[in-house]
Order: sequence, then C-alpha cells, then structure tokens
Amino acid sequence: MSTFSLTRPAAAAVPPHAYFVGSALFHYLGPAFAVLLFARVDVLGVAWLRIAVAAALLAAWRRPWTALGGPARGLVLRWGVVLAAMNACFYLAIDRLPLGTVAAIEFLPVVALAALGARRARNAAALALAAPGVYLLCGIRLEGEPLGVALAFANAGLFALYIVLAHRASREAALQGIDGLAAAMLVALVAITPVAGPGVVPALGDPVALLAGAGVGVSSSVIPYVCDQLAMRRLPRATYALLVSLLPATATVVGVVVLAQVPSVREAAGVALVVAGVALHRAPPEGG
Repeated sequence: MSTFSLTRPAAAAVPPHAYFVGSALFHYLGPAFAVLLFARVDVLGVAWLRIAVAAALLAAWRRPWTALGGPARGLVLRWGVVLAAMNACFYLAIDRLPLGTVAAIEFLPVVALAALGARRARNAAALALAAPGVYLLCGIRLEGEPLGVALAFANAGLFALYIVLAHRASREAALQGIDGLAAAMLVALVAITPVAGPGVVPALGDPVALLAGAGVGVSSSVIPYVCDQLAMRRLPRATYALLVSLLPATATVVGVVVLAQVPSVREAAGVALVVAGVALHRAPPEGG
C-alpha cells in the first residue's frame, strides 16, 4: 500500500507547489480568528483550542491508531511534541512582540535549511536573493522585552524542526501519509494540555470563543498541515524550505487584496527579491 493511497488519484494530479500555495493562504486566515480569541481567551488557551480542534478533526477523518503504535511511533512522538511547543511559543511571542518581528525571526533557520540543500550555484544565488527579501519584508526589529525575543527565537527553531520532521514523516510509508499528521496532533494535544488546558476553561461557556477556536484550528492547523504533507511528499526539503520564504510575500498580497494595505517601496522590493529567488531555484535530484 503506497504512502498516499488514500489520496490518489486526485491528490497526485495536483502540482505540489499548488498545495504549498494553499498552505500559505490559510496560514494567514488563522491569525484573523486569533485576534478575536485573544480578547476572550488566555493566550495559551488559544494554542490549546487550535491543537484540540485540529486533533479531533484529523483523528475523526483518519483514525490514526496504528500510526501511534507502529514502527514510526518515535517520529510521531517527536513531531507531536514539537507541534505543541511551537504553537505555544508562537502565541506567547506574538502576545509580546509585533507579529512582523516574530515572523521575521521565524524565517531565519528556515533560510538556513534551504542553504543546506542549495548544492548548486544557481540555488545558492536563489537563496542570496530570497534571504534579503525576507529581511526587507519583515523589517526585523529586536526591540521589546527579552522574554518575547527569546520565545520568538524558540518558535523559529521549532518551526525549522517541524519542517525536518514533517518532511521525514511525509516520506515514511509506515505512517500512511496524513495518518502520521493526525497521530502527531493527538500527541501534541496530550503534551500541551497540562500547560495550556487551564487557560481555555473560562471560554467553555462562550460559544463565540469556541466557534473562533474551531476556525483557528481548521485554518491554522488542519488545512495548512495537510497541504504541507501533500507538498512535502513530492518536494525536496530544501525546495520546501525556500518556498516558505514566500510567506511574507503572501502576507503582503493578502494585505493588498483583502485589507487594501498598499505595500511600501521597501516591502515591494522584498516581494520582488523573494519571488525572484523562488523562480531561480531548481530542485536537486531526489537522493542527491
């Protein structure tokens, strides 16, 4: 049975880059729901709601019990713990620092992952274009409380580790594709509940908060993480890491289309550099 036998032939007919675009677009719908939640629910409670909703939906869809006890359970356990810690650090960081600062820091180790797989002069040049593009878009500013900066860097390291583990899981036949993601989300729920569970208790009687939490779970975890798996299955890790540099550019485009936020000259230059870098990049041969 192949790794994605449950998603063929429809999933295989879609280019992997299209799945990445889906992930990138939904990546920015989640924070829109979270804005409402921050006014009603403790920050860690938001992280718990996001993971709990995603874990429940993915478990109901995939029934990933064999992945939890199969030969790849060690990978699933590590992936789940990383998901829990990454989400907690992200929400704690954006509660203390501007989102743009946290986003900029988040892409630093991802650019390093892309560098590890460059191997060709063409791809090194692509990376050289994308990295300053990310910097121009996000405008890294490290002012702010030290704890917020530390949490942002912790989130950045965990995000890079997420890419490594999720990419490995996408190629692991024993996990049957998205079943591994569903199992990892269940692990993440167990891992985060002792720390973040109490923060959601006041929201249990608030239907608006629970509905917004469901939106955060679906748009921030279910759809983008499933798209990640479908894309990673067919893209080298270095290619995927470089594509992640498009996220700030995606945010700028969403701002123009949805919020009528016209980018500055600096932001437009950043978009141009990132897009040029991704266009220049070529995937290395599999196994090379």
